[in-house]
Amino acid sequence: MTNLDLYAKAEHLLGIEEATEALYDLYRSELDDYNIKTLLDVGCGRGGFMQRMISDGVTCKGVDLSSVMIAECKEQGLDAECIDVREVDGKYDAVVSIFDVLNFLDKDELVKFLDAIADRLNDDGIFIADINTIYGFSDVAEGTMSSENEKEFLVVDALFANDELHTKFTLFEKTEDDMYKKYQNTIVQYFHKIKIFQKLSGLKLVDKQTFSLYDTEDKTLLIFKKR
Repeated sequence: MTNLDLYAKAEHLLGIEEATEALYDLYRSELDDYNIKTLLDVGCGRGGFMQRMISDGVTCKGVDLSSVMIAECKEQGLDAECIDVREVDGKYDAVVSIFDVLNFLDKDELVKFLDAIADRLNDDGIFIADINTIYGFSDVAEGTMSSENEKEFLVVDALFANDELHTKFTLFEKTEDDMYKKYQNTIVQYFHKIKIFQKLSGLKLVDKQTFSLYDTEDKTLLIFKKR
């Protein structure tokens, strides 16, 4: 099982539903300022944001590298594929990457990713994403937590050092014969300074907003326009 599929399998035990809904509200309010008819959700997860935008009359497509997430999107009838953004056809009025998507990319991957985003935007298109601040990594994400229900037990152990957050997920899942199956993998996230986003060839950073999702100024919302 890939690290992203393990995350997808354990996500419901992380207690992030309220934070996710708050981010959806923030993105939706920002997009209200633009005449958006088509939207690409990169890192779409289970499709919750696409559902909101579709209800507003926007045509949406989602991509995610987790096959578990995409399978759930398709079960809901959403247009979603388990492909890299570089494989996406067509252009869109807006692209979004919600909840730390950019932090899963190292610096070199990030620049290539953002170039691909620019290529998939219409003229005057908008790209919105959020990143963790240094406080978001050191004060919020770092540490150990556990969560359980009748059938599952999850332990998350995260260490932030040298601008990288290494998070080990260990999930125990009860089987039909009352034994436990163990899944374990590590996800790495990277802290990015704002200056990286100010030197892009295809995107212009037009606004940034630091806000508190969990704790004091743990997130920054980035808004780009296509150059």
